[in-house]
Amino acid sequence: MNFFLEMLKVLGLTTYYMLESLVFLFVPKRKKSVSGEIVLITGAGSGIGRLLSLKFAKLGATLVLWDINQEGLHETSRLAGENGAVKVHAYICDCSKRQEVYRVADQVKKEVGDVSILVNNAGIVTGKRFIESPDSLVEKTMQVNIMAHFWTCKAFLPAMIASNHGHLVSIASSAGLIGVNRLADYCASKFAAVGFAESVDVEMRSLGKTGIKTTTVCPYFISTGMFDGAETKWSRLLPVLEPEYVAEKIMTAIRQDQEILFLPRSLYVFFALKNILPVKISVLLAEFAGAYKLMDNFKGQGKKD
Repeated sequence: MNFFLEMLKVLGLTTYYMLESLVFLFVPKRKKSVSGEIVLITGAGSGIGRLLSLKFAKLGATLVLWDINQEGLHETSRLAGENGAVKVHAYICDCSKRQEVYRVADQVKKEVGDVSILVNNAGIVTGKRFIESPDSLVEKTMQVNIMAHFWTCKAFLPAMIASNHGHLVSIASSAGLIGVNRLADYCASKFAAVGFAESVDVEMRSLGKTGIKTTTVCPYFISTGMFDGAETKWSRLLPVLEPEYVAEKIMTAIRQDQEILFLPRSLYVFFALKNILPVKISVLLAEFAGAYKLMDNFKGQGKKD
């Protein structure tokens, strides 16, 4: 096909996809069923991981819950049972350790079956200036926030490819799209998570595996305790998000096969501007939004506990 025919095809499809997007602004997409799916959620012992577990439980999914916190994992399992979970399988797993991820993954495949929805949710934050961040914490941040995504996908993606059915969900961050003061290692790990998810999606499309979906979630701060002490400059423009609201939006995005989700919606405008405006204006907007000072009073979950 020559250049001009290719361009006509691209222009035609671009027009169609733009009209399709406009329609879906007013007419919600149908939500797919997750009943009977085997859903693995990392970091399921608390926060968003726990809330997603309970929502999948209500919808009839088989739950596979991973966390390093045995007490939190047990509580999530109990709550999932109370919320109608058909089957719940809980495993202690340190996602920062590759061999442990592979070992527990093999155990899951033998005891439960092939995972069809993988939610990489586990995450940690250092919250220090880069030069003050201990090497061990920087390494841990990268191991949990992105390297674990590599190992879980290596473990469970082959079965999805074989059946041309599955869904990869990455709980990333708005800090995976813009640099933030005192979050250098965290931003690096979340930028990597966004890029990894997009690359795997491209790989699946190139293989013709249209039955494998990806959803990347990029929220602003969530009031789960992970970013305790962090402050937002303009609460109406960029509010600290309620966990229940975020979990519900994530579930809708997964069930509608939405590729990327920004929360709050104001981020769509901000990041669109960031990609087309001169760097100096992007810096000005970031300063206006409070990206330089929002971590000044950060305590974090660990420090609070």
